[in-house]
Amino acid sequence: MDSLEQTLATVHDLLRAEHLDEAAALLRSCPASAEQVGYDNWNGGTDIFEVRLELPTSEFARLGTRRSQLEEQIAARLKTVLEPETEDWYSVRFVPAKATRPDWRSDGQADVRQKDITLPRQVRQNIIDGLKLEGVAWFGTLDDVEFLSRLFELKSLPSNDPRYKDAAGDIWQHRFNNDDWESDWIYTDSRFNLLDGPAEAFLRFLCEIVHPVVRPSRDEAIKLVSHFNDQLRQVGWEIGEEELIAGRPRFSYRPLRNQTASAVMLAKTVADALDAGWMAKEIERLEQAVDRDPALAIGTAKELVESCCKSLLNKRSVPFTKSEDLGELTKKVTKELQLVPEGITDETKGADNIRLILRNLTQLTNNLAQLRGLYGTGHGRDGQHRGLQPRHARLAVASAVAFIDFVAETYAQRESVRSVEPHGKGS
Repeated sequence: MDSLEQTLATVHDLLRAEHLDEAAALLRSCPASAEQVGYDNWNGGTDIFEVRLELPTSEFARLGTRRSQLEEQIAARLKTVLEPETEDWYSVRFVPAKATRPDWRSDGQADVRQKDITLPRQVRQNIIDGLKLEGVAWFGTLDDVEFLSRLFELKSLPSNDPRYKDAAGDIWQHRFNNDDWESDWIYTDSRFNLLDGPAEAFLRFLCEIVHPVVRPSRDEAIKLVSHFNDQLRQVGWEIGEEELIAGRPRFSYRPLRNQTASAVMLAKTVADALDAGWMAKEIERLEQAVDRDPALAIGTAKELVESCCKSLLNKRSVPFTKSEDLGELTKKVTKELQLVPEGITDETKGADNIRLILRNLTQLTNNLAQLRGLYGTGHGRDGQHRGLQPRHARLAVASAVAFIDFVAETYAQRESVRSVEPHGKGS
């Protein structure tokens, strides 16, 4: 490779042209180097190189399993650029940037992750407002002092009443002896500063609200966690089950595990396999909309299936019209690719189960279309309408991706058979 930077600039332009914007942005921002990692003696000898893209450790961790998908996207375009000028092999790999802090072992650097937690005031206020609207007693089956003692050292916090030496005495006097504080006093008490204090303290407070000792009812706890996550997931956090205590879940907070990440990565792989770069915008909308706009995600899931079907029909030169709906397109794909094969005999172990799974898979698209019609984008709603939640959108997205992955893989298998049969004939 004569000029690594010039080559990568061309790869960047290709990625942008194909709307693979995330891969393009990463390629542009990462310091790059190329290193020979091997040599193949076959066919006169081939040098094997690896292009390493250096990511900040936080970004490297955030991408998780998506790194391999992005590496493949960049490597495929790199191959396109280099094929005319070299027979060398090139792969792409993201690597974490090496830390340069000489004092990383010192106590001053303890738990950097916790220091990085941010939680906007409005998100906290929305959660607190929800608790008030639902009339939730934040202390559950405990009293205020018992609850707060599980989170704070009350005897080290000051009293707002000069008659008492610490917060424990102050709270007990006004919540039980005098009973002159409202039950939701905690939300505005500056000693605990839930609205503007450390995000970690607020998240721990929420987890304690649904602790099995505080709230023994599993159903009630799960309902509250769902309400909390509706807000938290918008800013990259969630509360999830950590372990069971006497059969009841104990929850902890954590960075949002992007539940659509694997599905979206798979969808991008399908788009690449079908050479359908124009599906990228639909996939990008899916990735961004699941938690913020479930209705849009549901509508886009249906459109993604429709785009996949049209792409496959075009590749097989099967005609279709603009007026054909998703159900009709799916039937044509099912027939063309023989998604429900006739070759499964009754003697085959689990034959009925195989047929049922395949039939149900082809019905997913019809259900998506109906779901989109009821709750997705594209239809006006009256003032009483209530949309679906992110968990419903994730179900729609997962269903859509399961379908397009199956039909794309079936298409690839059918094409491989056609390529080796006489005159290109295949099933």
